[in-house]
Amino acid sequence: MNQQQTTQKPDAYWNPLLAGVLLGLVLLATFVATGHGLGATGFTTRLTAWLGMNIVPAATSANEYLGGMVEEGKPLSSWITWQVIGVALGALISAYLAHRIAFKMDGAKFLGGSKRPFTALFGGILAGFGARIAAGCTSGLGLSGAAVLSLAGFTFLCTFFATGLIVSRFMKAEK
Repeated sequence: MNQQQTTQKPDAYWNPLLAGVLLGLVLLATFVATGHGLGATGFTTRLTAWLGMNIVPAATSANEYLGGMVEEGKPLSSWITWQVIGVALGALISAYLAHRIAFKMDGAKFLGGSKRPFTALFGGILAGFGARIAAGCTSGLGLSGAAVLSLAGFTFLCTFFATGLIVSRFMKAEK
């Protein structure tokens, strides 16, 4: 491997205002092209239905929540599957081009290190559970819901940021 590639500094992050405007344009283009906004957790639900259909088909079909997704036998054939795959590939390509691909454990000292995967998993499970209860995640409810001026979108955003601010006060590391 070339020594220059391994020591190359990562590119600077984009200006947040420019990134926000571009994200809004992507959201607008998504509404125009597909008829709905951005989302993510709908894919994990469909992935769960697909796994259930292949592991425990009778129980999955009988499940009130997942059963409707397996009726046609192709729970992953939804638009959201391709959107999530595209987001993941786009993020990987972007990180590669900006020289930001690295395996590391980040986070605050008391939550970082070897505990980091477990705290991230626990936080992810809580966020996923909350997203299912709210019928949408930060992309689906936060971005897309607020973009169409839905009460649920603004309620979610206010609750999400208020909870994040409160929890960060308790979890903030001493300097």
